[in-house]
Amino acid sequence: MRLQPGEVIATDALLHDAAAKQWIALAGAAPSPVPSASFDSLNGERNLKAALGTSDLGGFGSFTRGELAAVAAVLRYVELTQIGKTPVIRPPKRATSGDLLLIDAATRASLELIRSTAGTRDGSLLSAIDYTVTGAGARELAARLASPLKDPNAIARRLDAVQYLVDGGALREALRTALKQAPDLARALSRLGFGRGGPRDLAQLRDGLLAARVCAGLLAKAAKPAGLSLELQSMATRLEGSKVDLADTLTSALVDDPPYLRRDGGFIRQGFLADLDQARQLRDDSRKVMAALEATYIELTGIKTLKIRHNNILGYFIEVTQINAKPLTTPPHSDTFRHRQSMANAMRFTTLELAETEGRIASAAERALAIEQEQFDQIAKQISGHEAELLDVAAALAELDHTAALAELAVMEGYVRPVVDLSDAFEIRGGRHPVVEQALRAANSGPFIDNDCVLGRATAVAT
Repeated sequence: MRLQPGEVIATDALLHDAAAKQWIALAGAAPSPVPSASFDSLNGERNLKAALGTSDLGGFGSFTRGELAAVAAVLRYVELTQIGKTPVIRPPKRATSGDLLLIDAATRASLELIRSTAGTRDGSLLSAIDYTVTGAGARELAARLASPLKDPNAIARRLDAVQYLVDGGALREALRTALKQAPDLARALSRLGFGRGGPRDLAQLRDGLLAARVCAGLLAKAAKPAGLSLELQSMATRLEGSKVDLADTLTSALVDDPPYLRRDGGFIRQGFLADLDQARQLRDDSRKVMAALEATYIELTGIKTLKIRHNNILGYFIEVTQINAKPLTTPPHSDTFRHRQSMANAMRFTTLELAETEGRIASAAERALAIEQEQFDQIAKQISGHEAELLDVAAALAELDHTAALAELAVMEGYVRPVVDLSDAFEIRGGRHPVVEQALRAANSGPFIDNDCVLGRATAVAT
């Protein structure tokens, strides 16, 4: 219920179990049956080692046979459904019960954290507090709301970051402006990794890396007077590690607004590849190319009436009048100009250069598209070599958006920072319910009346 999976992979026997079916339905997931043989812990261990590029999993933690069996089923399922394409596998991390506040399903439903009782986002706590400006930031907020921490120190570190951006209004505004230009890097990387990406995905990576560069610069500048909070410093470090050379390559290579499909072509910027520019020139401007060649031959032969013409039978040819044809049939020009056809009043010739140019024009469109496809593959290969680093940049952008959004929420709604400790006291003074307060405001039903809630003994009033 906490994870809200979209799909649950299990054996046929388990999926026919009444209790399992009930929980899968409550989570809103689609059941996917797989053979029992998929859950082989030995295969899981072997495949996880291969995915992580290691001969020993000891450095990543201790895994039970059940966990390795689950890993085996997941990796096998990905292999089958993605036709051999495998995404980047990051080291698994165990989320222990000691790290998170466990909330049972009934309580989750009644609290309406992610969805209201009607099953929609509207009316939920998430809807009331979501000030994020990116899709990745919204997902990060939802994930953290569904999995609240219980360690006061970890909570304090997150609150320190929010407080820093509450106090730094100019920094918060500048970061949110930059983040609005950051597309969904993780999803673009996923599509490229599975071979389903297009030019727009490359552009999203470009724009995301440029936004990461701007955010890293803003955080670095803010850190100089007094230093950043630990959480913000971690984000800044990861954003500074973004692939600057890759961002520059994508900026140089791609047009500002590329098409969705790579087969449409036209996504590589003019001037980036000389061969592509030549192919496009031949494709789009064949008349100018032939006119320039014609001028070259006129200058070479001195025949002012020389023309390059075209018909559907001969293709491109050089035509001169019978009176002016003699220089082309005698040395030194006879080695260059080859006779093709004699007419009553004219003679037609060709040259090796003209034939080659004609061939290039005929295949220019296919060649231009082929060059673009090859360049797309080269860039995608370069990206795949840095996928883990790029995913880390994407995660840092999501965390930064989430943190800045909470700071914006606090400022806009006048929220104050709580004191969270290990005591048994729960003391709220002048508490307000975000969902109810916003609903009353939207309905013009008057202000929300704040109230206190005190449970246990507290030595001091929380601020």
